Amino acid sequence: MGRFHPDQNSRSRWHQRAVILALLLAVLHSSLLPGAPAFAQALQQVEAQETVDSINAEMRDKVDAIRTQLEAFRNRIDSAPRDDARLAELRVEVDNIVSQMRAASDAMRARVEQIQARLQQIGEAPKEGQTEEAPAVVQERQKLIAEQSQLNLISDDAAALANNATQLATYITNLRRSLFTQTLFRHTELTGSLFTDAGNAFVTEVKNFGSTFGSWFTFVWKFKKWQLLGAIALSIAAGLLFLSGGYRLFGRFIRRNGSGDPTYIKRLSVTFWSTVIQTASIAAFLLASYLFLDGFNVLRSDVASIVATFFGFIWLVSFVWKLSNGILSPNEPHWRLVRITDRGARFLMVAVLMMAIVNGLDYFLAAISEALGSPLVLTIVKSLIASLVVGAILIAISFIKPRIREGESDVTDVGHPWPRFFAILLRVVGGLLILSVLTGYVGLARFASTQVVLTGAVFVLIYLGFLSGKAVSKQGAFRNTGAGRRLAERYRFGEVALDQAGLAAGLSFYAFALILGVPLILLTWGFQFADIEAWIYRFFTEIRIGNVSISLVGIFGGIVLFGIGFVITRWVQKWVDGNVLARSQVDVGVRNSVKTGIGYLGICLAIIIGVSAAGINLSSFALVASALSVGIGFGLQNIVSNFVSGLILLVERPFKVGDYVVTGTTEGTVKRISVRATEIETSRMQSIIMPNSELINSPVGNWTHRNRMQRSEIPVSVSYDSDPQKVMDVLLELVAEIPEVMRNPEPHVEFLRFGASSLDFELRFHLADMGVGMRIRNDLRIAILKRFRQEGIEMPFPQQEIVIHRPKPALVEDDDVRGGA
Repeated sequence: MGRFHPDQNSRSRWHQRAVILALLLAVLHSSLLPGAPAFAQALQQVEAQETVDSINAEMRDKVDAIRTQLEAFRNRIDSAPRDDARLAELRVEVDNIVSQMRAASDAMRARVEQIQARLQQIGEAPKEGQTEEAPAVVQERQKLIAEQSQLNLISDDAAALANNATQLATYITNLRRSLFTQTLFRHTELTGSLFTDAGNAFVTEVKNFGSTFGSWFTFVWKFKKWQLLGAIALSIAAGLLFLSGGYRLFGRFIRRNGSGDPTYIKRLSVTFWSTVIQTASIAAFLLASYLFLDGFNVLRSDVASIVATFFGFIWLVSFVWKLSNGILSPNEPHWRLVRITDRGARFLMVAVLMMAIVNGLDYFLAAISEALGSPLVLTIVKSLIASLVVGAILIAISFIKPRIREGESDVTDVGHPWPRFFAILLRVVGGLLILSVLTGYVGLARFASTQVVLTGAVFVLIYLGFLSGKAVSKQGAFRNTGAGRRLAERYRFGEVALDQAGLAAGLSFYAFALILGVPLILLTWGFQFADIEAWIYRFFTEIRIGNVSISLVGIFGGIVLFGIGFVITRWVQKWVDGNVLARSQVDVGVRNSVKTGIGYLGICLAIIIGVSAAGINLSSFALVASALSVGIGFGLQNIVSNFVSGLILLVERPFKVGDYVVTGTTEGTVKRISVRATEIETSRMQSIIMPNSELINSPVGNWTHRNRMQRSEIPVSVSYDSDPQKVMDVLLELVAEIPEVMRNPEPHVEFLRFGASSLDFELRFHLADMGVGMRIRNDLRIAILKRFRQEGIEMPFPQQEIVIHRPKPALVEDDDVRGGA
């Protein structure tokens, strides 16, 4: 039976039918109103009951089919208890059954909730002595109760099946774990008869292999010669295509060219990408070759497994060779990534390649023994010898002296030993392999040697990817690479853009190395392709956190739909504003209001569509909204007001970062606009954090709302003896010498008033950038003062005339004087 995935279409059909059923019930309820024809009532009740019965029958059939399927799975598990690949596929299918049962339970739960809500609307049946209900209401209640009972039975049955499926999945997992443990820790007695039997079996196997392969080739050449030649020709063509296409697309990443010593980033990049691209091309070629041979019916069942394992052996050796050659570079020391001697590089290259060949031959010869039905003792001895050779090579590597210390010349054949911990690690691992073989745990030794060779190579490749990403993402490093130089020359990328591109490239290196390496490591640790496929599928379609299910594909689709809705909203805004409102000669304020309203409406609709497509239940927002309303009532009014005001500021943009604004007692440059407050920096470098609601509810002056142009004024006062026309000519002459002063509108001088002690003028001019206004005004004042002194124009100080009125002295009467005397 083939692998299947959760039936999403069936799940959606259940929901659609549930909605249709709810609509039918609503029509049925409305038909019970007084005055409705009795025939229409009966007809709608029959149609609704038929719909309900069909839905319940479909669910029952679904549950019965899954029950039968589970029984078949149990029989298949019992028939192949030691086939790990088959058990992995069965585990995936059982997990899919669990998902189907969950979907069915969710659909039935939703229908049960609808029934309960309808029963609450209808109310309980009247008791004795109360007014009787209409027959249609009684019939509807009975029908809903019966349907609820049926759904409860089906739901209980589905829950039991889901429980059985979960137990079956657990049983498969335990069976695979037990099989893996038995394979690793199976003990074999190492006796003389073991090797004697293995020798005899080896001689027999060589004969059987010759006769089997010879008979197959004779048959194919005699009866399927053209199919064989066609498969070989197509394989060669596919190999040439992969090779030429790889060099054409990625040649600059894998070629070792250029004069002089390459940079560290260049060496890392070439080593990583040459290993990845060339081994991927070889894998594609080998896979295409196998598919062509199998597709033309050239391969026999026993020969097919041998050919597949042989292709895997070729890929393993080529992968290890390309990786070790890129890191060690025995013939090109200037491309070497590690500081070791030439002799040490050559020895390590041979040793690592030898371990890969021995380990790969072990699996290839085991596949031959399995295909020919050779005794198990022969496979055990082959693995024993391979593990001993790998262990001996590891110990031999620990005794060489290839290391070059810091400060020493790279051109030397005199090296130093490995660091002590690394040498001890190699000896311990090699000794454990040999000890496992000598104690009879050949399976454990074989597994460990495979991890040393293949998993070690994959870890090194991932580490190279991480080092490449780290080197590229360093500040200023990406612009020195070939890609950075092309971006700078062709697309005019600046330093900041190149630095951001380097950071993105580094993160891409990390992700690519993990995506490439983790599945290979999982395969070497005993996991099957079915396990990895199931994990990837669930990662993108169903991530469960408690009772919440998250779909990355759904979230991505929601983001895409929101982006499309946003773009459509902007297009509708421009079209309505430019074609409808502009032609109607509508006021600018009305046009702006309509445009903003369309933007709000379109963005809200895009959010709703995106959230729905992401699989988020909008009804859950009702609880959040109710909680927020309670919080707002208890003191969050200011926070919500500032938040909404911030959204308005960010959308409408009455001022933006960099504008010079004046509000109340605050005046300065806008530095940051957030959803709660706006940061304004004054000329004295003081940061003012102003709540957004105050900027919305109070007048705000923006000097740079449309542009940075500003009118500046310089008041000037001269004495009454000065010629007014000459004063105006001098001022205009001085302002004309300033290059920053705009010529349109042109500067002019206003004769303001006759002052108390002076004639008052004002020089007015416009500047393209208000940021230079203070400097220009300061320079102009100095120039005016110097020129007035040269022209003899007096700038008076305030003068006041003080008149002292003295009273006349009082006259003394003569009689009084005489009397006093």
